[in-house]
Amino acid sequence: MEFKTVTELNDSLKGCVERDGEECRVTDSSVLAGDLIDRIVYTAVHGESAVLRNEARAIIKAIANAQGIRSDSIQGLYEAMGRGECEGFTVPAINIRGLTYDSARAVFRAALKNNAAAFIFEIAKSEIGYTEQRPVEYTACILAAAIKEGYKGPVFIQGDHFQINASKYEADKSAEITALKELIKEAVEAEFYNIDIDSSTIVDLSREEVIDQQRPNFEVTAVLTSYIRELEKDGITISVGGEIGEVGKKNSTEEELRAFMDGFLNIVGERFPGISKISVQTGTSHGGVVLPDGSIASVKVDFDTIELLTKVAKEYGMSGVVQHGASTLPDDAFHIFAEKGASEVHLATGFQNMIYDSDSFPQELKTEIYEHLKTAHKDEWGEGVTEEQFLYKTRKKGFGPFKKKMWDLPTDIKTAIGKELEDRFVYLFEKLKAVNNADVVKKYVG
Repeated sequence: MEFKTVTELNDSLKGCVERDGEECRVTDSSVLAGDLIDRIVYTAVHGESAVLRNEARAIIKAIANAQGIRSDSIQGLYEAMGRGECEGFTVPAINIRGLTYDSARAVFRAALKNNAAAFIFEIAKSEIGYTEQRPVEYTACILAAAIKEGYKGPVFIQGDHFQINASKYEADKSAEITALKELIKEAVEAEFYNIDIDSSTIVDLSREEVIDQQRPNFEVTAVLTSYIRELEKDGITISVGGEIGEVGKKNSTEEELRAFMDGFLNIVGERFPGISKISVQTGTSHGGVVLPDGSIASVKVDFDTIELLTKVAKEYGMSGVVQHGASTLPDDAFHIFAEKGASEVHLATGFQNMIYDSDSFPQELKTEIYEHLKTAHKDEWGEGVTEEQFLYKTRKKGFGPFKKKMWDLPTDIKTAIGKELEDRFVYLFEKLKAVNNADVVKKYVG
């Protein structure tokens, strides 16, 4: 599937792409729509050498740019939402942990069916590790998927939960901030023009005053936002998100939001653009709460909190609040996010579950992955935890070690899984009212 040499890779472009360094002209898009882009992106991920992988990634970027596809920031749209100039829909932010190229293709197909342009591809700091997808690889897969499906326009790629590790921060504050800066720099260089900073992990609830509880959070968010602004280039203002409530903990309050924003703005002032959105806690948890039989417990989202805090967020010029941990919620919950004004909702585990639990996913491969998890992550199998609970919680960590085996699944299997994902994306776009917004995105993003 992959090209074996740089020469072979570049020779494959003859007759369909004329390339001069970072610039290129597509002379026959029908060839790309065949299996050529499939082979290029496969090489970008699985090529035998870094030189070969980097060349494939550069080709993908050049072709994407030539076809009107570009990685961009959603900042302009979120500023318009903050001003009240556009509303009524919630932006889906989709974490792709495995089958990344095929899953992204399904998202683009769903978007094209719905005339949608306000949606985000994202990957969290933790996911980058256990799915073995560095930012530059993730971007290549997303852009290649857009090329394959004939999508045009801005593509929003986001670093999700670029999070401060509380214990490491306590041990050495400077080292932990430096480590996160290094990840941010890597992501921005890979054209992640949307970054969610999560220092909610160092909120200190032992302090009496709310502003003092939030102080470590807004101080670190200000430092990292300033750093992100230093990395900006080409006239792009990176969309930066903050977070006041650690997902899975107590629900956020208006007092916390105001304390965070007042403290943040007191530091930042008007020196550079601040944050465009704020993540809050409203009752969910990442991946859901797993019951002993492996099923997911019902969760009640506090939509009144979403509505209230979105109104407060807009007072500070932000687009609204962000809901995490939503993909495992019941279907009858999704339409309420748009009704209550949530600007963004993060969706991850539900799509992972669809891949693993699809009737098309080979049972022998699933068994192999599960046996690997039982050995490689047996230290995470706590006392009293059933096998079903353990596997549900850890199977996300199967995507990295088995990335190539999943990519090498027969085309008919990946096509069937992709169709299931596409149908789900269509459903969620409709429920979140994230449809027919291509003109709005063109107006505010370009």
